[in-house]
Amino acid sequence: MSTRLETSLSELKSWLEGQTEHLLAPIQVKAEKLLGEMRKAHGELIEACKMLVESSRREIERRNMRTFKRAQALNKLAKLFLERLQPLKVPKKPSFRDITSFLSIAQKAYTVTEVDVRNWFPRISPFFIMDRGKFLRAFEGAKASLKELSAFLLKEYGKAKILEETFQLIDETMVLKGQLVNLENEYRKAESEKARLEVELTQVQGRRVELEKGGELAQLAQVNALVESLRREVVHSLRHLQKPLMKLQSLVLHGAGSGLTPEETKKLEEYLADPFEALATENVNYPLLTQILQKTARAMAEGKLKLKEDKERKAKQAITEIVERGSLGDLHKRCMEAKMQKTWISTSTAVAEIMVEISRLREHAESLHRKLERLESEAASLKGAIRETMEKINSHKNLMEKNIQALSGHEITLKVWG
Repeated sequence: MSTRLETSLSELKSWLEGQTEHLLAPIQVKAEKLLGEMRKAHGELIEACKMLVESSRREIERRNMRTFKRAQALNKLAKLFLERLQPLKVPKKPSFRDITSFLSIAQKAYTVTEVDVRNWFPRISPFFIMDRGKFLRAFEGAKASLKELSAFLLKEYGKAKILEETFQLIDETMVLKGQLVNLENEYRKAESEKARLEVELTQVQGRRVELEKGGELAQLAQVNALVESLRREVVHSLRHLQKPLMKLQSLVLHGAGSGLTPEETKKLEEYLADPFEALATENVNYPLLTQILQKTARAMAEGKLKLKEDKERKAKQAITEIVERGSLGDLHKRCMEAKMQKTWISTSTAVAEIMVEISRLREHAESLHRKLERLESEAASLKGAIRETMEKINSHKNLMEKNIQALSGHEITLKVWG
């Protein structure tokens, strides 16, 4: 039964090299030997191609009609071989990835070259027999080396592949851990900045509420509340006159003899639009309203302004209360005072300064809100990146533990977070 070992990521590479050296050293030696043989065989093949180019070139220059066309064909073919084979570089050091890449490209190049040889060499016959023989021997030697290297890669180099993969995983995991540290630092900065901005936003909003509810603005709010209360009271007091006044305005618009002066007509529009403002801007004893109501009563008496019996009765009663008994006197006085008080407070220097400060605080709060939204988005993105990086590290850890068991036979627990 194997014993489970425990090691850290920083110590893994040296430990793994020590564990696998006796297993992999002979494989590496053989890999270097096969690469050397492949390099030599491929080099000889390149030289053989150059020899074909040179031999065919000399024959072309002789202008011998018997060999000219075949020399041209061989020259073209040999140059094609060189273009195809010369760029192939045999790896200098054993590496599963490099050898695999070389074999993939070389096998395609050699296969296509073999097809060309099979198709074209018979057409060049019987000329250049010795040169073609030298090329074919070099080509067969290179193919044999390539085949042997390919077989070695498939059968014997598996552990070297796993080891290379594991070393690569170690390096990648170290990089990922560095990235994770940076991401976590950025996340902490974002969260810290977010907390600071939230405190600042609370302070700004608190200061704004304090300004809105204190001092002159508190008085203004009280006056506004009083104005709204008086507005409702005025509307209620004139409720039975709403319909008659609208009909009177209709008489004015249609030129049906309302008897209103331009000043009275304008005031009528004000009473219909905002009864509070209209009453609050009247002179003592609200003379314009009195005149308007008197002419309303006259229009009803003359039959120019028709209402239902009940509405007419209530309208006449309201006109009598207002015109003859002065029922709106106290309300008129209170409306005038409230409007004057509101105007005085609203136009004071202190209120203007407070409003400027409140506007500044509102803009600052909006700016803080935008920054917070940006930071929240950034923090969420960083959190996702942290999670993905940790998942990659754990995936690498599991694969490394699996590879190490395959290489050394040891079950191992790898500490990547310590």
